[in-house]
Amino acid sequence: MRRWLPLLLLAAGLVTALALGAGEWLSFERLAVERQRLNGLVAAQPLAVWLGFVGLYAVATAVSLPGGAVLSITGGFLFGVWLGTLGIVIGATLGATVLFLAARSAMGQVLRAKARGVGAQVLAELSRHPLQYLLVLRLVPAMPFWLVNLLPALVGMRVDTYVMGTALGIIPGSAVLAWIGVGLDEVLARGDTPDVSVLVSAPVLLPILALAALSIVPVVVRRWKRPAAEIQP
Repeated sequence: MRRWLPLLLLAAGLVTALALGAGEWLSFERLAVERQRLNGLVAAQPLAVWLGFVGLYAVATAVSLPGGAVLSITGGFLFGVWLGTLGIVIGATLGATVLFLAARSAMGQVLRAKARGVGAQVLAELSRHPLQYLLVLRLVPAMPFWLVNLLPALVGMRVDTYVMGTALGIIPGSAVLAWIGVGLDEVLARGDTPDVSVLVSAPVLLPILALAALSIVPVVVRRWKRPAAEIQP
């Protein structure tokens, strides 16, 4: 029960946040109402607001609160592409690491012991090449962020590997969302919502998929070399 306590606390945090209306706050409608006040806070205390944004992003990620795209676009809106991307990456990595540690403590050993067949093979493959596969999972937009936070916990991935793979893997998507946020003021002033479908448009998606393919190249090369080495006398 002690192993499950951190994960249960995070689940309780999610339920509490949703009960308090966090879903309503993490919306473009709410941002349209609050944007002038938020801009005033950033102008008055930029560092404090940026640190608060990082902390909020970390908490939202740790409890798997829906609305990550809204938060990311807000980061670009408030702080620009560079500082917005930095805040997103730091906050998301911190929160994801908290969830990873909680899940590894609660579920990792039990599920590894019960894994059979294809599941055991997948976990073994993840264990052999943790960083490469984590980068692929982070870069591919189709993978839910909360799910990728949990999968490495099942193979007992090292914390430093998880942090590095998470931070590097989310940079491209975070930068795109922050870039969308830069033009958010005009969009909200017109009463529109930003078009996040740009994430799956060819000019954005193809380079990200190319990075994902590049990150798996070392695994493919090692697989190709291994049979060649086995047949040598």
